[in-house]
Amino acid sequence: MSLTLSLDFQYTTSIEKLWSALTDSSKLAKWTMENDFKPIVGHRFQFRTQPSEYWDGIVDGEVLIVDALNRLSYTWASGGEKHTVTWTLQDLGDGKVNLHLEQTGISNDQALGGAKYGWTNWCGELEKVLEQ
Repeated sequence: MSLTLSLDFQYTTSIEKLWSALTDSSKLAKWTMENDFKPIVGHRFQFRTQPSEYWDGIVDGEVLIVDALNRLSYTWASGGEKHTVTWTLQDLGDGKVNLHLEQTGISNDQALGGAKYGWTNWCGELEKVLEQ
């Protein structure tokens, strides 16, 4: 069984600024985790955060798709799970942008709930980064 997380977030910003927050390593770190991300297909990277008793704090990824200002996709491997994360950006006009997240390959409801909780929090942080 494979579950998919699908979320939409709306931001009042430019699509260029949102793209930069998704692909610039230093900006990405402000709303997710420390990382060595580069928006280059095939680039392998890690997100790193404080480990806990349940998790080593490391996510391994590989960039799959870089379609500037439109779509970004990478693998997300952690704790024995391997998912695919895909961001789709859509300019809604009037200075609003929709950010669609799809995370596929989730193995159980607990992991799905954790991913939903995590991304919802992080995308709240993203809003603060976009306001800077």
